[in-house]
Amino acid sequence: MTFDSRAFIQQLTTQPGVYRMYGVREELLYVGKARNLKKRVASYFLRASGSPRIEAMVAQIARIEVTVTLTEDEALILEANLIKQYAPRYNVSLRDDKSYPFLQITGEKPDPSAPAPDPNAYPRIGFHRGARAAPHTYFGPYPSASAVRETLLSLQKLFRLRPCSDSFFAHRTRPCLQHQIGRCSAPCVQLISPQDYARDVANARRLLEGRGEELAKDLGTAMERASAALDYEHAARLRDQLAALRRLQSDRIVAPEVRDADVIAVAPHSSRSCVTVLSVREGRNLGHRSFFPSHPPQVELPVLLGDFLGQYYLERKAPGEILVAEMPEESQWLTASLSHAAARKVQILAPQRGAKVQLLRMAAMTATQALSAHLAANASMRARLDELQRVLGMDEPPARMECFDISHTMGEAAVASCVVFNAEGPMKSAYRRFNIEGVEPGDDYGAIRQAVSRRFARVKSGEVAVPDILFIDGGKGQLASALEALQELGMAQVRMVAVAKGAGRRPGLEQLFLPEQAEALVLPPDSPGLHLIQQLRDEAHRFAIFGHRGRRDKARVQSTLEAIEGLGPVRRRSLLRELGGLAQVRRAGVSDLQRVPGISHELAERIYRHFH
Repeated sequence: MTFDSRAFIQQLTTQPGVYRMYGVREELLYVGKARNLKKRVASYFLRASGSPRIEAMVAQIARIEVTVTLTEDEALILEANLIKQYAPRYNVSLRDDKSYPFLQITGEKPDPSAPAPDPNAYPRIGFHRGARAAPHTYFGPYPSASAVRETLLSLQKLFRLRPCSDSFFAHRTRPCLQHQIGRCSAPCVQLISPQDYARDVANARRLLEGRGEELAKDLGTAMERASAALDYEHAARLRDQLAALRRLQSDRIVAPEVRDADVIAVAPHSSRSCVTVLSVREGRNLGHRSFFPSHPPQVELPVLLGDFLGQYYLERKAPGEILVAEMPEESQWLTASLSHAAARKVQILAPQRGAKVQLLRMAAMTATQALSAHLAANASMRARLDELQRVLGMDEPPARMECFDISHTMGEAAVASCVVFNAEGPMKSAYRRFNIEGVEPGDDYGAIRQAVSRRFARVKSGEVAVPDILFIDGGKGQLASALEALQELGMAQVRMVAVAKGAGRRPGLEQLFLPEQAEALVLPPDSPGLHLIQQLRDEAHRFAIFGHRGRRDKARVQSTLEAIEGLGPVRRRSLLRELGGLAQVRRAGVSDLQRVPGISHELAERIYRHFH
């Protein structure tokens, strides 16, 4: 049925909202936002767009759905959410599954009844990734974990704020190594007063909020005041702090006139451009992150930038300035929405001269380099997939591959891993681990069978996509066990390959076992297909070992404490949580153990005797 655009447009509202265009097979073609739905949707049909991409999309429209919103900001947010959720074919789609890191300063209210020193009276500073909650304060997001850790180290040297957990803090009887190397003022043993520590926290906040110059002036004034009062020791500390602050500022300044900005550059490509975001805060370059959003061929740069900015700043506050080489589509709307979300003025600028242009050039060179590396990696990946198609006799290159491995220590705490690769490489969000239960210790065949059964039960139910190739780390025995599991589920049609290590376990001598042939297949050491198989196998091995070690260590902690009479599961958990792990439990004295809720004096002595 032909879409009647005229009739549809006549009944459309002029309110702001989001429109969704669908094809004849109900596939979502495009999601767009509009200040005026009637004008925006009509623009697709009432005149030629001049864009082959738009013309091709309009020719496929079978129906359009609209969602009316109360405000333009709501439309912008809804559009970005829908694009992230459905990744329509004709939209620019930013796939960013990584949680950005933040720097956190805790903000609990001190408890007057708590035994001194109270951890809540001495906020800690640390790395944070994940959900953010009051009353803590968060600074960021930072482009990388290394940028957070570098800032954290600088702040510890400057203000000597504690980085330790509350449980570690509460059970210290003497200063730790952080104090000895000059990175903590040892509030845990009251070598600094709550008032002085609060002053240092406030100064750290000022620096993180971009008020470094104001802080430097105040430190200089305080130093002169202390010197005039003949308090030379305090004046010397302030002098050293001021000097460290000036070194920090001078070492990292890249553009004194650019205080708070994101510099965004695009290296275009036909279908997978690179967008690089370089973060500048207080004139300091905090590093960059590159993205490779998928988009229709030959998308216009303003459209790509507009869609990218809407999605990128959906869950993070924009800085004061966003520097771009070319203004994005709907730039005024974006500016207003980002300003409203950030609760301050945000500007999108396309500078023509000065230091800002230099920053854009730096970001553009970074984006070009990142795109080149990305395309080279994709070309290498394509060659590997083509080789796999050839050697395994497949009709087309595999689009999804899974690999299983088992890890245990002499049968203890066995864990199976499942890693997933697609045509672009690892899909880490799809990785899974399986704790193996009910299998004889050391029975790798039974463990593989259980893991494959559990995984492919979900595949059969439609929860997980069917892989084009299933790799098993092992030989004929593991292959037979996995095949048996698939046959029980009625999924024996899945292509399977077992990867056995060659003579001497040397890389390049691997043997591939396939269910349909008796002889092992051996690929040349320089085969691109073999290199991909090795990468899959090694990733599955790494992921399995990591899970196994965690499970084994947890089991050993539990078994160690389980041997203590009267220490049940609730008290064991409380003990580990309050003291910060088994090492701290071993180190704790009777009085420290007795502070833990539920631990009596008699039980504390019993625990102490168990470890000593």
